[in-house]
Amino acid sequence: MVDSTLSNSTSVEPPNRGMSRRCFISKRKLSLKKLITCILALCMIFSLAACGGGGEEVPEPSSKAKQPVGSKAVESDSWAIYWYLCGSDLESESGFATEDLAELLEVSLPQSIQVVIQTGGSAAWHNDFVDASKLQRFVYDSEGLYLVDEQPLANMGDKQTLYDFLDFAYTNYPADKIAVLFWNHGGGSVSGAEFDEMFDNDSLTLDEMYEAFAGVWDVSEDYPPIELIGFDTCLMATIDVAATFSGIARYLVASEELEPANGWYYSQWLGALADDPFMDGAALGKVICDTYYAGCEEIGTENDITLSVTDLTKVGPLLEAYNAFGTECLVAAIEDSAFLSQFARAAFKSENYGGNTKEQGYTNMVDLGDLARQSSSVISSAEDVLAALDECVIYQVRGPYRSRASGLSCYYSFNGDIDDFTAYQELGVKSAFKHYFLYAFTGQLDETAQEYIDGMDFTDLPEIESLVTAGWDGAPLDLDEDGSAVLYLGPDAQDILVGIGFQLFYVDEENDIMMLLGTDNDIIADWDNGIFYDNFRGVWGAIDGCLVYMELSEEGEDYNIYSVPVLLNDEEYNLQVVYDFTDEAWIILGARKGIDESGMADKELRLLREGDEITTLWKLASYTGDDDFENYLVETIIVTADTSFSESPLFDGTYYMVFEMWDAMGNYAYSDPVQFDCVDGEIFTTVFED
Repeated sequence: MVDSTLSNSTSVEPPNRGMSRRCFISKRKLSLKKLITCILALCMIFSLAACGGGGEEVPEPSSKAKQPVGSKAVESDSWAIYWYLCGSDLESESGFATEDLAELLEVSLPQSIQVVIQTGGSAAWHNDFVDASKLQRFVYDSEGLYLVDEQPLANMGDKQTLYDFLDFAYTNYPADKIAVLFWNHGGGSVSGAEFDEMFDNDSLTLDEMYEAFAGVWDVSEDYPPIELIGFDTCLMATIDVAATFSGIARYLVASEELEPANGWYYSQWLGALADDPFMDGAALGKVICDTYYAGCEEIGTENDITLSVTDLTKVGPLLEAYNAFGTECLVAAIEDSAFLSQFARAAFKSENYGGNTKEQGYTNMVDLGDLARQSSSVISSAEDVLAALDECVIYQVRGPYRSRASGLSCYYSFNGDIDDFTAYQELGVKSAFKHYFLYAFTGQLDETAQEYIDGMDFTDLPEIESLVTAGWDGAPLDLDEDGSAVLYLGPDAQDILVGIGFQLFYVDEENDIMMLLGTDNDIIADWDNGIFYDNFRGVWGAIDGCLVYMELSEEGEDYNIYSVPVLLNDEEYNLQVVYDFTDEAWIILGARKGIDESGMADKELRLLREGDEITTLWKLASYTGDDDFENYLVETIIVTADTSFSESPLFDGTYYMVFEMWDAMGNYAYSDPVQFDCVDGEIFTTVFED
């Protein structure tokens, strides 16, 4: 394979490098109680997250503070930008909000543009004029920055606080065109945005956002009152967000994926608006996208970014197509429950956002266009979704490892979490897919689902086949004539399984040690016949030759994305690592923290710097005991300019591999193990009898 370095330079190595596999041992017996117990316990482990970084000095407001509100008349083609600046830990720990304020103040504004800012939501600010103990309102215009209002501290994640700011801004600072910008963390359709660290990271849900806006402006599909809604946050370019703001705004600018902490390039896009105040929301959205990508390129965070402009006046046809898509899926599942697995495989092949692994947590957001493409061979209405998306999303930028982004994502439950799905169900945005997921999880339909299946002639819902009913947990393995371990499940596998990969363990019986090295999909699969072969080559992922724990985050056609938990300067992070199939190259994108228990996604992509200390982690448990796997610190690496990720040979010893299977309902099952003994560059293979 190909090594990657911090400078992204690469050197090609043979793609099938590994140990010789010439010797095979006959079957022997093994108790699986310990192994399966440990696997199941590990599936319950999730990481929490926070943010960190640096700050920047910002000039204090002018001495003309306390300018009377409402002192300026509305000018023709004037702009007012209402900036809801919830600092959160992004500001208190890192000063990122202060940095964006500094960018804003680099721009000399004409009289036709004013920016109204509300600050709050952070325990501390990295400047001398924002008071963390209050809600403060500032205006930045052609005369400078002014403090115009102060309020008692309140929750920026509460709809009343948002309503009060919007009402204040619109009453006192109207304009011909209005943009409302959210700045903070984002969590996707379910968790919303604007997580206030002063109020237990409470956030604004989509319903709360809608109610706040609808309390200030009349909602109108023909004449939306807001020119542009922008989210300088993670994960908010979703069809649910678009539906929420349809009738409120003309254009939506947001990211499907996590944003790096550098975020939008305020000096550049606001500078462009200052040069041409006559541009509309579509033109401004394009500038925001282009300058965002350019800003990311400047510091090397562009590889996995997304940002799109959606014409919300064209969302209606997209919502109709999306509901028809969901209805057709629901009907197909009721007619044949095997469709649930088929559709889930399409979802798992689609581009997803925010990590969606056990270590990182789950956002359950998947690209809508890619999902439609992956399922178009079996769902005819998917083509209508693609056509409507093409009309709706009028512009986007995306990094090379987000090449399939369509501009809007949608909900798909990757982890089968009922609580998360229940929260999604309660969103005001209606969709047939809510009924589809309910059926997939429970095998039942509620009364409201009947309108989506009117005309269907059925009396009883078919039983959903799953890993629970299949009985494949502990499925035995065999050896083929080439010495590969083989899992025979039969043709029913494609009716039940969503995916299959493996977990790899290092075992030292003498010292009573078992270590989990992670997960991957590097197997050989014959889906038609339900036969799966190991492809063990005696190599594993490593940083500068030091083996790591890693788990597959996204399985793509052109690249895989992996999450590698490490300590970075003694803080818990997940390295984001790509394997590019075209270039046969490993690339380290950077490091992120995981999804907070509140649903908050980490906005900071932490690039590696020379001198950083990376401590690799494995998952350790005793081989004979019943203890859970815990993090085990293995090696500490000092990052250099040549630091790279690559496949490295496993050291001599005994390794167990189990096939890991999962279904559409979020159930997992594990095969019997196969044992690989790595000795002096050779691999000796053993399968076990019950």
